Amino acid sequence: MAMRGLREETQRDYLRVVSGFASFLGRAPDTATVEDIRRFQVHQAESGVQPPTINSSVSALRFLFTVTLDRPDLSRRFILVRHPRKLPDVLSVAEVGRLLEAAPGPRHKAALGTAYGAGLRVSEVAALKV
Repeated sequence: MAMRGLREETQRDYLRVVSGFASFLGRAPDTATVEDIRRFQVHQAESGVQPPTINSSVSALRFLFTVTLDRPDLSRRFILVRHPRKLPDVLSVAEVGRLLEAAPGPRHKAALGTAYGAGLRVSEVAALKV
């Protein structure tokens, strides 16, 4: 892993995942089968493991099977999990009106209106010039 340029943190995470996989199997990971991989991923999903963690496990185990154990046939069996996308909250027209009315002066109203209308970040609003 060091020769591949993986950071120490990544190496530690990969070792933790492989250790967890081995304890799930109850034997050495080099004896794993396609069914073991499927059971492990189902176990992770049913245990409430979040998609980013599952995908990081997939990366670690793919490294194990492809690079370390030279068994690319098993590494192809891992499935990446899609992240559910959360839509942003959108203010209603009345809420936007109340927000603009709460501004203490015309300068602040202009800044808030511009920020909301253009979808600017705070740092972008602060950098605006007259």
